[in-house]
Amino acid sequence: MREPGQPSLDQLRVFIAVIDAGGFARAARALHRTQSVISYTIANLEQQLNVALLERGQRQPRLTEAGKALLADARAVTLKVDGMRARAQALAGGMEAEVSLAVDVMFPTSVLVEILEAFQLEFPTVALRLRIEALGVVVQMVMERVCHIGLSGWMIFTPPVIERHAMGYVTMLSVAAPGHPLAQMRGTIPTAVAREHTQLVLTDRSELTAGQDFGVLALRDWRLGDLGSKHALLRAGLGWGNMPEAMIREDLANGRLVPLALGDGGMIKYPVHVISRGDEHPGPAGKWLLRQFAQQLPLLLERGF
Repeated sequence: MREPGQPSLDQLRVFIAVIDAGGFARAARALHRTQSVISYTIANLEQQLNVALLERGQRQPRLTEAGKALLADARAVTLKVDGMRARAQALAGGMEAEVSLAVDVMFPTSVLVEILEAFQLEFPTVALRLRIEALGVVVQMVMERVCHIGLSGWMIFTPPVIERHAMGYVTMLSVAAPGHPLAQMRGTIPTAVAREHTQLVLTDRSELTAGQDFGVLALRDWRLGDLGSKHALLRAGLGWGNMPEAMIREDLANGRLVPLALGDGGMIKYPVHVISRGDEHPGPAGKWLLRQFAQQLPLLLERGF
């Protein structure tokens, strides 16, 4: 048996049109060709692939088993080519190929989802790369051009090259499991007492905040690399710590975690900034994303996610 040949993109499009239109005549009208040309193209495609794609003698074209399998491949190929052409057209018009975004781990995912969904609808040809990081890593990634845009939290020190715009706050609560000793205390918990219990702390892997601690009171702490681990250890009663209120709302409602009335305050307003490099100018997609963050983030954060 001879090896299959190389089908053309036009042959694949005609094959798809025959199936989608429901016949050779309808495909001919949709493609503005004669029915004989459509029939000839399908016959050539079958010869190229060395398989029968359609059952002959039917009033409407019916796919063979091979035709069913190869139709899916034909659709995938044409979609890839169409996507490539759309991206090339966008690039020729000044559209960037991708936009990269670094987001502070404390930022509510539900708020982020609304804007990113709108971005994908607005710019289907632009690849969006997302990184979720903690504390100074977001700033470092924008500084080092790993990411174009950042949603950053605490920024005691802002490098001169970074432009930042305050967007609002994420509410942080000091919490522990109901069986934790601090959760058993009534009234305000003195800072001296809280210091005696292990605090679970999200560690900063960047060098921008080396030697600095944010909201750390305890003399003993566990440094954790991700917020999910901190959440799990808090619910297990292995320490106390600060968490975004939006992330633990369900735990508070069902009693798996309880808020702590610390002497210096059990609620923290965690600031959110949109940052980018001041010496670079984003393309149309990046500008759109910055504009959406400026317009939508304050409103979304106020809704209490």
